[in-house]
Amino acid sequence: MTIVKELKATSRPRAGKGAARAVRREGRVPGVIYGDKQPPLTISVDEAELHQRIFAGHFLTSIYEIDIEGAKHRVIPRDYQLEPIRDRPVHVDFMRLGEGATIRVRVPVRTKNAEAAPGIKRGGTVSIVTHSVELRCPADAIPEAIEVDLAGLDINYSRHLSDVTLPPNVKSAGKIDPTLVTIVPPSGYAEEIKAAKEAAAAAATAPAAGAAPAAGAAAPAAAGGDKKAAAGGDKKAAAGGDKKPADKKPADKK
Repeated sequence: MTIVKELKATSRPRAGKGAARAVRREGRVPGVIYGDKQPPLTISVDEAELHQRIFAGHFLTSIYEIDIEGAKHRVIPRDYQLEPIRDRPVHVDFMRLGEGATIRVRVPVRTKNAEAAPGIKRGGTVSIVTHSVELRCPADAIPEAIEVDLAGLDINYSRHLSDVTLPPNVKSAGKIDPTLVTIVPPSGYAEEIKAAKEAAAAAATAPAAGAAPAAGAAAPAAAGGDKKAAAGGDKKAAAGGDKKPADKKPADKK
């Protein structure tokens, strides 16, 4: 259930730049309430209070009940302008909310269970690609944030809006499925992956290139070679090695 906050304002009968400047000189911020098929109502709110509400966060997703001299107006802030130098609010717009109103609102994106993401354990970093998403939801059930579960998410993988379970009666107001979060690899990760692939490829081809001959494959050749060598050696030895020069007998003298 959305918490309704209270804000006091005063009626501002005159519109225009001159009237707005006069209001600011009094320490107040000019604004307008519009919508719900009713005429616009010009108002002013205290500058210090409005500044605090804006910078407290969730200003544009909070429901307010504005009290204008006893009359209650249920509204949601739609826009505000800040002075560029000092960040002082200079204007604010509120939209009336009728009974059972459905509105479009931008809701911030948050992450959870980062410690359960394998990509984070391997040195990756969470990168929020889309910081807020536009949703269509009942005015009384505006989500505080869209939580993206990172459990099981590895490096170079992402979560999209379609991966998130939205609360009941809450739908995406966009026509595309935006990428919400991704795990960015650490520095040098690509080089490590390349080196690992090259090492694996080298290991796969190493046995084929330098494989030892099968047992017994060289044996016949060796055996045959030894036999030939042995046979040739023996024959030569037998043919010439065993022969001795014949003893010459002296010729008979006649």
